[in-house]
Amino acid sequence: MLYGMSNREAALSVVGAFVATLLASFMSYTILEEDHIPMVLASTGASAMLIFALPHSPVSQPWNLVGGHVTSAFVGISCLLLIDSPVLASSVAIAVAMLLMHALRCMHPPGGATAVTAAIGSQQIENLGYAFMVIPVFLNAIILLSIAMAVGVVREKNPF
Repeated sequence: MLYGMSNREAALSVVGAFVATLLASFMSYTILEEDHIPMVLASTGASAMLIFALPHSPVSQPWNLVGGHVTSAFVGISCLLLIDSPVLASSVAIAVAMLLMHALRCMHPPGGATAVTAAIGSQQIENLGYAFMVIPVFLNAIILLSIAMAVGVVREKNPF
């Protein structure tokens, strides 16, 4: 047993995490320039670790995943557009994203990386503006959630 999962369930989670991050990576590569992909995929990878390895954790629930990332992207883009200093923008983004995730009950720690990614963004992220919340942030979260739900269905139909 690994964190309350059977070996088979853990294997399904690993495969699910691989497929989900592969699809999210492919989608992100088609949207963003290669220089910005590692930062975007860092928060996606952290989310995959949470939702596939610890699926019953409060921070791994669907609203936390999607709401946490989208809220954090909104905050990060706002900081990018309103604050000239990247250091100050990223620091404010973390604090405000945390505050809003608490208020909206969608705490998802990888959202912090999403806020920083947006706040210290590049010209391409700045050009996307608030569309960054949808493409790639929301879409990556939905990809992860869809695969996680599929893995969950497989777990339910095949008891271990």
